[in-house]
Amino acid sequence: MEKAPKYFIVDSSALPEIFRKVAEAKRMLETGETDKVNVAAKAVGISRSAFYKYRDCISPFQNMMAGRIITFQMVLKDKAGVLSSILSIFANCGANILTINQSIPTGGKAMVTISAETGALVCPIEELTRQLSETRGVVRAEAVAG
Repeated sequence: MEKAPKYFIVDSSALPEIFRKVAEAKRMLETGETDKVNVAAKAVGISRSAFYKYRDCISPFQNMMAGRIITFQMVLKDKAGVLSSILSIFANCGANILTINQSIPTGGKAMVTISAETGALVCPIEELTRQLSETRGVVRAEAVAG
């Protein structure tokens, strides 16, 4: 009886080097930097057999989330234009907003939850999250479900 696979989100620095190299070789193949496995494997310093052994076991977070619905939770300062700036970031990254829920501001801050479809993203989810976090008036922003 086969067990269903378990998935974890792990910072790449915690992974063995072979997994990072396989992920880089996959990126090279997916972006068209090369169309040959042996060229990609050699470029990152692994064997073809290592690439084939692990290729189906590792995918960047943004690739796993492509075409899915992801939910972001943010704490925003209660200032004019903050939510508008957030919505512009989603639009610029190609995320299709499905729902927006905002609490009534208390203590000068409001909790906002935004669910978005990620099929047309033009930037990785990590970049979208970084841009949200660095926006003036954003206290905290994180992807919480997807």
